[in-house]
Amino acid sequence: MTEQSKIPIPKDTPGTRSLIERAAGTFDLRAFQAPAAPRLPEPREPAPFTSEALEPAEPVQRVALPTGGAQVPPAFDGIAARQAFRGAFHPVDRKHLREQCLIEPEGPVTGLLEEFRIVKRQLLMTAADSRAGRGAPHAERILVCSAHPGEGKTFCAVNLALSMAAEKDTEVLLVDADFAKPSVLSTLGLPGGRGLMDALADPELAVEDCIIGTDIAGLFVLPAGNSTGHDTEHLASAYTSQVLDRLTWQAPNRIVIFDSPPVLAASPASELAHHVGQTLMVVRADQTGEAALRDAVSILAGCEDIKLLLNCTRFSPTGRRFGSYYGYKE
Repeated sequence: MTEQSKIPIPKDTPGTRSLIERAAGTFDLRAFQAPAAPRLPEPREPAPFTSEALEPAEPVQRVALPTGGAQVPPAFDGIAARQAFRGAFHPVDRKHLREQCLIEPEGPVTGLLEEFRIVKRQLLMTAADSRAGRGAPHAERILVCSAHPGEGKTFCAVNLALSMAAEKDTEVLLVDADFAKPSVLSTLGLPGGRGLMDALADPELAVEDCIIGTDIAGLFVLPAGNSTGHDTEHLASAYTSQVLDRLTWQAPNRIVIFDSPPVLAASPASELAHHVGQTLMVVRADQTGEAALRDAVSILAGCEDIKLLLNCTRFSPTGRRFGSYYGYKE
């Protein structure tokens, strides 16, 4: 046991300081003290929230779309959400549809409806294969055209759009691309407005703002817009691919149907053929000549998949006629 007498006694006068204070002075206990913590800066008031806080310090770089290699339009830079059409909504005139012998939504099943159910099925399957990486790209874009005027291209384009809109998992955008003589809006009883050509001619105009919504579930319409006199040149520009990519961006279930001018009467159809994956050539029975059909198909060579649709006939090689069994209305 250590003798307490060997511990040096401090020379301080007893009673002037406490035992702990005297021990600290004698053995220098300050050497065992932890270093003082650094002093934190005083908290500042948070800056007020402004819209500038969301702006990037540098311009956002455009990225390539998964298909086609076209650039994402500026409105979609850095945004992965599906775009929304911002145009006005208008009801479709059902009475006007009946007067033109078109498919009536929510109406009775007719022979015409059954015919277009058969027509659309092949087109939808081709579009599905294209999305899966099989076949030509952009098969969700369908060009409906004819060799000459008066062969029923608008009639078939509108009926095809109405039939496809009835699909439970498909959304349809019907584009009036007949810039010289647009007729889709009048066929559906919709008001006019800015359209595709306006968006192509003015980069400041978003094509989404030109699209008209309808009271038919899944059906939207893009008007032709104002003709510029340089319609073909606008379609041939690189900007066209960006505008058309916006129509299906982040919308894998959307089908875009173009009602184009007659192939042998106007040149825009040949340019549109480069931007679609399928072409439906309407052939009117007893009117469209073989030579005209061959010329039209050669002009549309920009599209790899061209299908023919025989219009204005009841003839069928197999004797098939929808309505004879179930009593459908003509």
